[in-house]
Amino acid sequence: MIRGPLVLEDYRPQFSGHETFPLRYGWLKKAYDAITANDDGTQSKGVFSDDDAIARFGVGRNMVTSIRHWAIATGIMQNSQDTFQPTDIGSLIFGDQGVDKYMEHPCTLWLIHWHLAGHPEKTTWFWVFNHYQGSTFERENLVKSLDSLASERSWSRVAISTIKRDVECFVRLYVAKPSGGKGGHEDALESPLAELGLIRPISKRDGFRFVRGAKPTLGDGVFLYALIDFWQRHSNASNLSFEAIAHEPGSPGRVFLLDEEEIFSRLQDIEDISVGAMQWSETVGLKQVIRNQKFPLERAIDLIKSDYNPREIWESA
Repeated sequence: MIRGPLVLEDYRPQFSGHETFPLRYGWLKKAYDAITANDDGTQSKGVFSDDDAIARFGVGRNMVTSIRHWAIATGIMQNSQDTFQPTDIGSLIFGDQGVDKYMEHPCTLWLIHWHLAGHPEKTTWFWVFNHYQGSTFERENLVKSLDSLASERSWSRVAISTIKRDVECFVRLYVAKPSGGKGGHEDALESPLAELGLIRPISKRDGFRFVRGAKPTLGDGVFLYALIDFWQRHSNASNLSFEAIAHEPGSPGRVFLLDEEEIFSRLQDIEDISVGAMQWSETVGLKQVIRNQKFPLERAIDLIKSDYNPREIWESA
């Protein structure tokens, strides 16, 4: 029996919304620019559905719907009554002083991945990274397991065909197509998240493997942001155990596919990264992070900026 948000009584599963299209290059910037076009920095929800939407985004109607879906799922924009508004993360990346407007930096991709797989709204994403136990998988394995979960939880109106399309989109989001096709390099890298290398194909037909271990392009600021985000949703205590950080559903260790050695190495430096707000402790055999002062998520967002400078750091990683 799994634990975590997926088994809460009020959990609402999501296996659709993307119209079978994985996130593509340029989509999030298009969405951000569209919703901030007005002077007040907001935009009515009609921006994705009015008669001008196809011309505005330069894609078909279904893709416009997909762009809206991914902009919300990745934490770039949020619903607010009758309007869409940019989030702090959206403005950090794509705003007038945005640190990575064209998504050329790996830390942007890690942030996007965190919002997709570290939050439970997208069921397939959260379940695969936080609950799947194997090191390899086939699409059919995921479909059958998610279908069984849906039956166990009595989730209504969840068709196996819908799960199958969701799993297909999931794989396409993280795995580059084999090179040499008609589409060339651009088609091979269908989604920017394939650049993270979290999932790779294996020689076995329809086989894939998770790539666990150190993630050199994962910045300390993004790691701390993910840790604080997880901590706020997991516990109100002023201390958080190493076990929770490494293995609890929705934790940085799970979502970023980090091994214990890599997590331990990062947590040893947590006092410097957090500018003294947190510290690593190993007393009486208990490994944990202690929070010395309040550390709101907004403050962690400010620290993310340091991951983007200097540029040479991530170019040589």
